[in-house]
Amino acid sequence: MSNTHAIAITQGDSAGIGPEIIAKAFRDHASELQGCFVAGDVATLRRAAQAITGPGQAHLPVAVIAAPQDVWTVPPRCIPVLQLPDMPPPAPWGQVSAQAGTAAAHSVQWAARAALRGEIAALVTAPLHKEALHAAGVDYPGHTELLQAEAAAHAGVGLAQMPVRMMLANHELRTVLVSIHVSLRQAIEAVTFDNVLQTLRITHDALTRMLGRAPRIGVAGLNPHAGEGGLFGQEELTIIAPAVAAARAEQIDAQGPFAPDTIFMRARDVDARAGEFDVVLAMYHDQGLIPVKYLGVEQGVNVTLGLPLVRTSPDHGTAFDIAGQGVADASSLLEAVRMAQRLSAPSQG
Repeated sequence: MSNTHAIAITQGDSAGIGPEIIAKAFRDHASELQGCFVAGDVATLRRAAQAITGPGQAHLPVAVIAAPQDVWTVPPRCIPVLQLPDMPPPAPWGQVSAQAGTAAAHSVQWAARAALRGEIAALVTAPLHKEALHAAGVDYPGHTELLQAEAAAHAGVGLAQMPVRMMLANHELRTVLVSIHVSLRQAIEAVTFDNVLQTLRITHDALTRMLGRAPRIGVAGLNPHAGEGGLFGQEELTIIAPAVAAARAEQIDAQGPFAPDTIFMRARDVDARAGEFDVVLAMYHDQGLIPVKYLGVEQGVNVTLGLPLVRTSPDHGTAFDIAGQGVADASSLLEAVRMAQRLSAPSQG
């Protein structure tokens, strides 16, 4: 396999569960993580390896690599780590700190730039903590916005010219959000004709590449019962429906808006019944994420759409309350790695 097919896993917030779920994944699923390495801090991953080691067990070794291509020479059941410059040491478990926020941001920025230069195939981001980012002076509220800024800078364009959206997916349901990390009041204000249409375009383009065909997009309303013909709000009539009509005029298979309390059930793909839609377009963060997370965070994967790189992440946060105890579940991280591998695999066509 080409050296450029290596996948970087960013270490996440060192005070949270990110490093230890990374260590668990390399310990328990070595064959699936061939070609993956950690972009971060060696001391942080060594501490994580100790956290998952039971009494009488040998510590999982950390293999220090100098460049992404070196990952192919690392033996299985090791954690390959590329030590990044100027990385703070691990922060105390379970505490918000600028130190951990700085390390998490450095890790993401390095991996994003490496992916944009074509030096790695994809990045999988372990959870970071938004308060820690803020404490570190990072001006972006999360991964998505930080990656958007890196991609825009690389392309030499403004943020408006690099629109991105967040998709959360598991085996049964996919949702894409019109807005991401803003207040609910701001999220409602973000439901504009242009934003909804742009989200439909980004979703159509990204899912067409993923599925190999045009996706069936179901669009959720903003208000209860999708406004009930205007009784509970006008946004469906004046904004969302016109955006759907404009998308359909562009040959995008979009339908709606439908009642938010039933559309996710209609889209859910289960053994007994295939979903009516390949993806649901949700109007704001919690509307779209609660249904997917309710089905099980251990299988959920976050995918950033609209970037000129592949980025996935687990469907959970830093879990400070259990960090360092070695009990965190690595399942969602593994699903994120598998998704990144599928999305970055060379085309066979």
